[in-house]
Amino acid sequence: MDISVNLAGRRVLVVGHARQARHTIARCVASGARVYLADDGAHQDSRAIESVVRVIVPSNRLEWKTLVSSVDLVISVGVVPATTEALERATREARIWLTTEPPSPTLPIGRVTLVGGGPGDGQLLTVAALAALREADVVFFDRLGPIARLAEWAPGAELVNVGKTPGHHAVNQTEIQELLVEASLSGKTVVRLKGGDPFVFGRGGEEVLACSRAGVPVTVVSGVTSAIAVPGAAGIPVTHREISKLFTVVSGHVPLSESELLHLAGLGGTIVVLMGVGTLPHLTAGLARAGMSASMPVAVVEKGFSASQRTTRATLGDIAPLASRLGVGSPAVVVFGEVVRLSEQLDVTAATFLQDAAAELTID
Repeated sequence: MDISVNLAGRRVLVVGHARQARHTIARCVASGARVYLADDGAHQDSRAIESVVRVIVPSNRLEWKTLVSSVDLVISVGVVPATTEALERATREARIWLTTEPPSPTLPIGRVTLVGGGPGDGQLLTVAALAALREADVVFFDRLGPIARLAEWAPGAELVNVGKTPGHHAVNQTEIQELLVEASLSGKTVVRLKGGDPFVFGRGGEEVLACSRAGVPVTVVSGVTSAIAVPGAAGIPVTHREISKLFTVVSGHVPLSESELLHLAGLGGTIVVLMGVGTLPHLTAGLARAGMSASMPVAVVEKGFSASQRTTRATLGDIAPLASRLGVGSPAVVVFGEVVRLSEQLDVTAATFLQDAAAELTID
């Protein structure tokens, strides 16, 4: 099916079992089509067919021709050869467009796809991510993922917010995993949409293990991680020849130990901290104790890839009090390293196309 065709207001006849045709029906309904379903009633999926009109399956050539003549498009989904032949003959005689789509999965056990949605901008979703969303029966999503157009990307799917905010988990991790398993065991195609990449501080490994232990097939679609993309959007490359030959990604959710701080400061290169705004004073003081120079450039990039993206630059000795004074908040990515200086020299399109309304604060 050519999804670029405008179906708004068009009459579409879907021929096939409701359960097998549920994704086709959902996409047509979401496109504004008037959908008719010719189904023998052997399979039911009430959520998928709430907005469609059931019609009697024709029993002869004349009835098929009469039926297809009343619509603008016919879509065949998983029908038997005899029905295919009747459809082809009737649509040819009535000069109505006929197209074929593969049936949706109808196995007793569904499947789970963990999708990395990137740092929040829908333009950073991968082709594989969009394909998974398009076939979903239910989507469990987080607040930091790209969700503004979720109803469009996953037409007809049930959308469940399981997002977390700092200090508050609407649904805890164990419950999220139970929801994924429960939905898939009921035969649904499940997408777990997460911000960034599922395996970069996204607890994706825990969700894969939970599904695997329950015998549920699970696939992982990698996403653009904010650890690289958000600094890049602010004009900060995490590596640069003769400046930084390595970068380390650290979770700032829990304060680091003195031993961890010592080893981190000794690595050199670039340090990227996710979820580190709340522990920034502890982190900067600890790195200073571990031997990092007070003049080391530091940048905090808030709300990357949004209209309110803001970059605050300072040094190791100044960034914590400055961030507090300016009200720097989550979500944010903190970057330590000489590469921060490059952001003042590089003209990066990704850093500016959403920053027209963003205020950038700099301290030398």
